[in-house]
Amino acid sequence: MTRENEKKGMSLFPHRIKYATIGGSVMKQATITVRRMNRADVDLAIDWAALEGWNPGLNDAESFYCADPNGFFMAEVNGEPAGCISAVAYDDTFGFMGFYIVRPDLRHEGIGMALWHAAMKYMGERVIGGDGVVAMLDKYALCGFRIAHHNARYEGIGRASSSRLVDLADVPFAELVSYDRRFFPAPRTAFLKSWISQFGSHCQAVMAGGRLLGYGVIRPCRRGFKIAPLFADTPDIAEELFVSLASIARDEPVFFDIPVCNQAARQLVDRHAMTMVFETARIYRGTPPGLPLDQIYGITSFELG
Repeated sequence: MTRENEKKGMSLFPHRIKYATIGGSVMKQATITVRRMNRADVDLAIDWAALEGWNPGLNDAESFYCADPNGFFMAEVNGEPAGCISAVAYDDTFGFMGFYIVRPDLRHEGIGMALWHAAMKYMGERVIGGDGVVAMLDKYALCGFRIAHHNARYEGIGRASSSRLVDLADVPFAELVSYDRRFFPAPRTAFLKSWISQFGSHCQAVMAGGRLLGYGVIRPCRRGFKIAPLFADTPDIAEELFVSLASIARDEPVFFDIPVCNQAARQLVDRHAMTMVFETARIYRGTPPGLPLDQIYGITSFELG
């Protein structure tokens, strides 16, 4: 199959399975096909993520899709959506996999494996990152993925606060792209431009001497708000950004995903009486990138890295 046909959404990997359960009925010799998602399919994938309890942002779909429109795959059983996976290629050397979901009524029928093969074929020889749930880590290890560090999602409550931070819109975009690149293994300019422009989001920064020293984004989610990302040169800057961003939630739940190996991030969530509600491990196939984890306080997304 040509690359052009793949872009048109044609089937990448047809598979045959003996039985598939759809709507309570057993269908013999059902056909699993995997194709590229269109923009509307990404909305469905995010709905599925919400049903899994992942609490995606209300306006995440456009940002996710623009990161790599060719990197989202949908499995169908006899033409009916059955599962999804993302394999976003940020450049020729690094990609990130997420959104690995199979409909509950169709699990254990080979659909997940079909999706996995499609995503891995698209990733090729790139270093691949992902955030794996703890229960699946042994299976990812069999596929060549190794744990780099653990992450944890914390929940707290937004409180009122005054702030004199800079609106991120006032920071030159080139300065933001350069700063963000320190914390991610590849350029993500298109994604970043969309992410900070999401409807309902608030983006703040700390500047000194014309230099960006930290920034953070808070956006509305299916439940409450999520601060993601939060990058800062020092713990004091991280604290200032966190307090200011969390105040926007104003008595609503606030979620914050931290690298557990960042001691200052753990101290921050403890100071604000946040409770751990979810845990993953950052895994990589290939050499893990050398990122300054001590300055990464809030992870951008478990789905896209």
